[in-house]
Amino acid sequence: MSSIENEEKNESFISGVWSERVLVITQDYEIKGYVFMPKTGKKNRVLSDILNGLKRFVAIKDCEITHRLNPNRRTEYHNFLQLNLNSIILLRPTLDDE
Repeated sequence: MSSIENEEKNESFISGVWSERVLVITQDYEIKGYVFMPKTGKKNRVLSDILNGLKRFVAIKDCEITHRLNPNRRTEYHNFLQLNLNSIILLRPTLDDE
């Protein structure tokens, strides 16, 4: 595949999804990052679709992970992580500056 075809494929993918910045609380961690969901027709999927869907993991990009049990521990940054839905206590949209 040429680089032009690859760029067109990426643009098509990006236009077919939307992202939401979220805060996720687990027993041990506070995670801030972006979840990406496909657009479905004219209506975007909502975060509850992730929690109620058949998939048992949620993909989170550009993550900032804070340790709740040891707040003095260094904050971690990761490009990508998959989180098991069973470990989520709270998942909510957040503002970029939050």
